[in-house]
Amino acid sequence: MVKKTPVLVLFLLWFAIFACNFPGDEPPPDIEEAVSAAPDSAEQPEAQNEPALQQPAPDIDIEQVDLLQPEDLIYVGAFRLPDLDEEDSWQYSGQGLTYYPAGDPGGSDEYTGSLFGFGHDQYLQVSEISIPVPVISTSVEELNTAEILQPFADISGGIYRAQDMVIPVAGLEYLPAQQGQTSDKLYFTFGQHLQYFETSHGWSELDLTHPQAAGPWNFGSLTNYVSNDYIFEIPQEWADTYTPGLRLASGRFREGLWGGAGPTLFAYAPWLDGNPPPADATLETITPLLLYGTPDTEFSPDTMVFDETMQMNGYQQADHWFGGSWLTADSSSAVIFSGTKAVGRSWYGFSNGVVFVWGCDEQEPPTCPEVPPYPYDNRGFWAEDFEAQIIFFNPSELAAVALGQIETWEPQPYATMSLQEYLFDPELDVEIYKRDFLGATAFDREHGYLFVMERLVRQDDAKSIIHVFEIQ
Repeated sequence: MVKKTPVLVLFLLWFAIFACNFPGDEPPPDIEEAVSAAPDSAEQPEAQNEPALQQPAPDIDIEQVDLLQPEDLIYVGAFRLPDLDEEDSWQYSGQGLTYYPAGDPGGSDEYTGSLFGFGHDQYLQVSEISIPVPVISTSVEELNTAEILQPFADISGGIYRAQDMVIPVAGLEYLPAQQGQTSDKLYFTFGQHLQYFETSHGWSELDLTHPQAAGPWNFGSLTNYVSNDYIFEIPQEWADTYTPGLRLASGRFREGLWGGAGPTLFAYAPWLDGNPPPADATLETITPLLLYGTPDTEFSPDTMVFDETMQMNGYQQADHWFGGSWLTADSSSAVIFSGTKAVGRSWYGFSNGVVFVWGCDEQEPPTCPEVPPYPYDNRGFWAEDFEAQIIFFNPSELAAVALGQIETWEPQPYATMSLQEYLFDPELDVEIYKRDFLGATAFDREHGYLFVMERLVRQDDAKSIIHVFEIQ
C-alpha cells in the first residue's frame, strides 16, 4: 500500500477540491481562435524569435552527424532508490537527475560515478546516491538499491520552497568549472504550474551541506512556461562550433497552449553574465534551439501562439515531456526528450472522459458539466491512452536553428522509442495523482549509460525506479 506523508495528503485533498478553479488550468479560447491571433511569421520582428540571443558567426558550415537510433539503446536493467521515512524522501520523485563522474570514488563495480536527484516533488530536496549494478527483472524485490552518499538538502539555500508552490517542477545538471569559476557546479531551475515571468535559474556547489546557492535569475525575456523544467549538458565540441561558450540547455513543455506545440530548448551560460550574476539578474546570453510557436505579443506575452505549420509532429495538448539529454557515442549523437505521450483522442476536462468546454460558464444558462466525484475531479488535459516514450532530434537541425538558418519550430523528431515494455508499473492512477510514466533523465557520456526515471511505482511505495540503457 502506498504511504503518503500527512502534508501530501492535505495537499492532494486541497488540490482535488480547488484544482478546477486554477486559472492556469483553463485554456484560452478554442485553438483555432488562439492561433488566428498569431501574426504571420514573415511579419514578426526578428527579435521576437530570438530573445536575448548570442549568435555565432553566420558562415559556419553545419556538419551532418550520424544519428543514434532507438535500437542503439540497449536495456541493461534497473535499480531502486533508497528507503527513507522522512517527508523529503524518494516517494513522488522524478523531477531532476544528473550524473556526476567523480562521485562514489570508493565504488567497486563498473558503474562509476554518482547521481544527484530531486526527491519528493512537494519538497524538492536534492540527494546524492551511488549507482548499483542494474538488474533485468520483472520483480522490484530483485533489484539492487542505491546507497546514500549525501542526504537530502535544499540545494537552493532557501531561495525556493517547493511547499509554497502549486505543482512544482525542477531541473538539475552537473558541469565542471567553466570560464572564471573555481569549482564544479550543480545548475538548477525551479518553477510551478502557474507563473509567467519569474526568477527560475541558479547554481550551487556540490557539497549539499553548504550549497552556497547563487541566484535566482530571470531567463532572458522568456516566459517560465518555455524555460524552467529540464536542464542538460551540451557537448563541448558542438557548443564550441554552434553556440560558443554556451554549455547548458534548458527548456520546458507545459501541457495546453502556454508553452507552444512541443518541447522547447535554449542554450545558455550564466557564467558569461557574471560569476555569479547578482540575485534577480536577467540572463542575457541565450540562444534558442527549439520553440514551437511565437510569443503572443498582442494579447498575452506569457502564452505561445502557433498554427499547424509550427507544431511538432504528433503533438497533443495532453503530452508531457519531462526530461532530456544530449546523447553521444563516437561520431553519433541525438537530442532526446523523455515523457508521457498522449495516444488516441484527447480532451480538456476530467480523467473519466467528461469534456469541459471553455466559456461554458458564460452561457445562459451555464452549460458546464457537473464535476465528477473523486478521484476523477482533477480538471486538465487527458487522453484515451498514454505511453512512455523517448523522442529523438537531430542535433544538426538544432545547429541550423542556432545559426538562424531555419525557424525554431522546423526541427522534428526523426525517431520514437516506446519504453512501455520496461515499466514496472505501466498504468496511470488518478487516485495517487500518477499522471506520468517517465521523469528526468541523466547521461554518463564517458561510459555511454542513459538513466531514465520511472515515476510513482506502486510496487515500491510510490518511489521512482531508475532504468539504465547502454548506448552501443
